[in-house]
Amino acid sequence: MHKNNYVLIMAGGVGSRFWPKSRNHFPKQFIDILGVGKSLLQLTYDRFLKICPAENIHVLTNEQYSELVKMQIPGLSDGQVLLEPSRNNTAPCIAYASYKILQHNKDANIVVAPSDHLILKEQEFLIKIAQALSFTSSNNALLTLGINPTRPDTGYGYINFKSEEKSDICPVLCFMEKPVLEVAKGFLDTGGYLWNAGIFIWSAKSITEAFQKYAPEIHKLFSAGSAFYNTNQEAHFITENYPSAPNISIDYAILEKADNVFTIPADIGWSDLGTWASLHEVAEKDEHQNVLNCKAASLEDTDNCMIYLPEGKATVIKGLKNFIVVDDGEVLLIYPKSDEQEIKRVAGVMVENFGPDYL
Repeated sequence: MHKNNYVLIMAGGVGSRFWPKSRNHFPKQFIDILGVGKSLLQLTYDRFLKICPAENIHVLTNEQYSELVKMQIPGLSDGQVLLEPSRNNTAPCIAYASYKILQHNKDANIVVAPSDHLILKEQEFLIKIAQALSFTSSNNALLTLGINPTRPDTGYGYINFKSEEKSDICPVLCFMEKPVLEVAKGFLDTGGYLWNAGIFIWSAKSITEAFQKYAPEIHKLFSAGSAFYNTNQEAHFITENYPSAPNISIDYAILEKADNVFTIPADIGWSDLGTWASLHEVAEKDEHQNVLNCKAASLEDTDNCMIYLPEGKATVIKGLKNFIVVDDGEVLLIYPKSDEQEIKRVAGVMVENFGPDYL
């Protein structure tokens, strides 16, 4: 464990595809969605304690989730919880954290990771992260962890890379947006493509230089805060200036433009847990391929369903196949798994028709 290693956990999303369990006031990163006694955020934090000192882990989140973060990870100091006063996508929040860390430690080496992903092969993940940190600490490089694809998935972006015979660290040729099915099949047939997991590794110096070169507006805004970071004036500077940052992802702002981007292909048992179906895929199932979080369930002629109910609630279901059934106590969702990509839209319709309490 190296004192120059830092971790940024991004925990500001709403998780709308896990609606209605994931709601605006309590999104999925704070939920024990796997039924293991810890939220996804807590599992992510624990994982990174093996990478860097606890004081070097920062959580990036929206202002409204400040107390939730501190409640779930009570060891964090106020300076480790970075609060976004507005939702401006990933580039501004990563820039804020990177300039703040650079001001504190010029030799900082940073891992950026989402708070709500599943990693089943943790030891392999830690090996890949250590390998990446070693590389970025001595090279001006922006590195992304790429996931070896197991199927032609249309829900992920892809990384086209050049394979290296003598190294696991490979140059990135380009990033590909979420493809249609036939294109995704072609990616797997030709090889040289990885899923983009949104896990990044770079030095604070390399990423801030990249902002200066490729996103000068973001660089100008956040470099101006160097005199205030890690002081009692930081929060005021961010509140006043952060909302004026462009709404843009780190991929568009930096990675798709830079010429020093690399990837490490990895088999780490990864899932972004982006939808109920993705949870169904990795969760423990009964003999009829149903995933249940409740003990009092009487199921007849019911197969391949995702059933998620409040604690202590019983259910009786007959003749249901390939459905998502989610009851959060206020909203009951019964929806075909095949149409789950509509759930985000459906949540919006509920808000439009019945008010914001249903978001």
